[in-house]
Formats: sequence, C-alpha cells, structure tokens
Amino acid sequence: MSSVSSQPQFRYTQPPSKVLHLRNLPWECTEEELIELGKPFGTVVNTKCNVGANRNQAFIEFEDLNQAIQMISYYASSSEPAQVRGKTVYLQYSNRQEIVNNKTTADVVGNVLLVTVEGEDARMVSIDVLHLVFSAFGFVHKITTFEKTAGYQALVQFSDEETATAAKNALDGRSIPRYLLAEQVGQCSLKITYSAHTDLTVKFQSHRSRDYTNPYLPIAPSAIDSTGQVAVGVDGKKMEPESNVLLASIENMQYAVTLDVLHMVFAAFGDVQKIAMFDKNGGLQALIQYKDVQTAVVAKEALEGHCIYDGGFCKLHITYSRHTDLSIKVNNDRSRDYTMPNPPVPMPQQPGQNPYSGNPQQYHAAGGSHHQHQQQPPQGGWVQPGGQGSMGMGGGGHNPYMAPPSSSSMHYGPGGHMPPQHYGGPGPMH
Repeated sequence: MSSVSSQPQFRYTQPPSKVLHLRNLPWECTEEELIELGKPFGTVVNTKCNVGANRNQAFIEFEDLNQAIQMISYYASSSEPAQVRGKTVYLQYSNRQEIVNNKTTADVVGNVLLVTVEGEDARMVSIDVLHLVFSAFGFVHKITTFEKTAGYQALVQFSDEETATAAKNALDGRSIPRYLLAEQVGQCSLKITYSAHTDLTVKFQSHRSRDYTNPYLPIAPSAIDSTGQVAVGVDGKKMEPESNVLLASIENMQYAVTLDVLHMVFAAFGDVQKIAMFDKNGGLQALIQYKDVQTAVVAKEALEGHCIYDGGFCKLHITYSRHTDLSIKVNNDRSRDYTMPNPPVPMPQQPGQNPYSGNPQQYHAAGGSHHQHQQQPPQGGWVQPGGQGSMGMGGGGHNPYMAPPSSSSMHYGPGGHMPPQHYGGPGPMH
C-alpha cells in the first residue's frame, strides 16, 4: 500500500524476541493503546512508552516468543498496516529479550494526574464527583475523562506539582467517599499516577471534560438534557435544579447530630419549616425545608463542605432535593414540622411502616436517635441564631458556627468528653 511504500513496515535485522520495537506512534501514546494493539496476538506483560527524541517510539513485551512472532508475521502479510489513532505503526524485533526498566513518564512528577477509577460501577462516577474529591487539595484547573482498556480514567490538572503530589499521596488507593456516590453506585477506588501532560486541551464544557479556568468556554451539545436545559454552567459546574428543600448528608460523625442541632445550623439563614432525619447508606441524612428557593440556595452555598464541629467532625454535604413539601405526620426526635403550633401526639406505627410513603424518595424519619454509641455534643456549645456574638451572613443574617461558651458553662457528654469547637472551614477531605 502507498502508506507503507516509502518506508518498510518491518525490518528483520534482529533475531526474534519477545520484545517488539514500535515506531511512528502518535504523540503521547498510552500504555493502554499499546496493550490494545498487541492484545489479539497474546498477553502483553510489559511496556515502555514515549521513547526517543520525538516521544513517538515504544516497546512492548509479550509473555511468549511465539506471540511476538505471530504479531510480526501477521502484519508482514496483511494488506492493512498496524495502526494507532489512524497512524501507521512500524514494527520490528527489539535487540533486547525483556524490558528491564519500565520507568515511564508516569514516574515523573508533574502537575497532571492520571486517575483510574476501579470498581464495577466506575463508569457511573461523574466528573462532578471527581472534581469534588480532588478540589479538597487545591484548585483544579481542568478534568478530562475517557475510557481505555485499563478502564474508566481521568486526567486531573492542578496548578503545580506540589498540589498534584499532595492529592496523589492522599488519594491513591483510597475509596471515593460513600456520600458522594449515588445510591445505586457501588464502592469505587482510585489508582493514581503522574501524567506526562502539563496543560490539558478542553474545547467544550461537557459531561466528559471541564475547564474551570475558562467560564466562557462553549458548552457541548451533549451537556444539554432532553428538556433543552443546560446541564453544565458557564463555570464548568453541573447545574442542579434548585429547590426549597435541601438534602444534607453528614460525614465523619464522631458526635451525634440531633434534630435540634440541625435546626440551629440551618435556621441561621431563614425560617426552617420542616426537618426529617433518616438513615441511608450507613450514614445520617436529613431533609430541610425552607419557605422559598432563595433561602435554600443561600444556605446551601454557605454550608456545603463545612463541618459542624472543629476538627473535621460532622462534615456537611448538601444537594437540592426533588421534594418541595415534606409530609411530616408526627413530631418526634427524627422529624419536626415547625409550622404547626400544636404538634400531633405521636401515634404507634406498624413495624416497617414509612410515614413518608407518599413521597417519591423513601426515607425513615421516625426511628430512634442516630448512632446511640456516639458522644452527645454539649447543649451549651450552640448559640441560638441572632444571639450575642453572631456575625452578619447571607439569608437570615446569622452565622451558625459560634464559639462555645466558657468551660465553666459547658455541659460535658458521656464519659466526661467534651466535643471540639464548632467551625465553618471546609478543609481537606477526611
């Protein structure tokens, strides 16, 4: 064929070897692409990528010599040359019998991380979840996601090598926090190496790629849902349908969080109408209803990622709920309707009965207190919104994170333990 007439695709100057030398590869060819090329002929046990001055050469090592011979023989007699990304690849036997040093560009420290998401439901992990995970260590410039032989992968770009290294050291081998994943998504872990890239190219904001440094980047058609609404904002973040009801998930619960504590926190931004607490995915969640969407938006933006107690305890993750009006039938320690002046007397329920059966999202809000073994936070540690020392803030104009009173007035929890001070810092992921 004309594509190979000017340069022979094979050179037989070397005796057969398990290691093949590949030339004319596309720039930044990945290990996964090399494995995919050799997969029809046998098991590729080792690779060496981005070799040569132009970084367009590589080596692949087969498990068996006959597998390497089969690949060379096939393309020598085939009318179709070996190709990677549409480029003709030239093959020959290597003068080495094995790849001794497999140090690739992935071993070189850089500001871009190559992230492999492992797990049966890895492909269901959204780019927004990845952004939340990695943003805990610094500003994320860009993210691109793709699927390779190795699985679902992403490139995450930070501003510098130090931030990327901190994220890699903290997250490599760790699981994505359960509360960030949808209910139907199983556990997913992260395998992280360095990428040879230094600046990712993102042409569109979409569900597969984001540039958080360019709010004016056009939005890809794939980022627009069936209703014609843009699912990705100009800042590159997913636009959730706003609601007057917030869904709060609480992470790292070293101290019990009661309904009164939640009311204290969320009432700082406006009148809370209803609260329903329930257990889900092994943790505590709550639905908090405001009278209008604007108040809920202010509360969400102010509280997302903050911790109720100092030291990273009881961290809040908040999203909008699809509910608009909670059905609170009984006022107890797990549900409360603050709009009812005379709350009804709790009625005994049949085992397994859900008091919120009329709602599309099933949750149980009438059970006992959550995590009975946890230490109870002192009541004296909370200051009522609007009390002395509160600072001006959006919504209700109050700061829910108050310094606890002096130790002389502090109520101690079980065993004499005193929980830490409340604070509002989002901090890194725990």
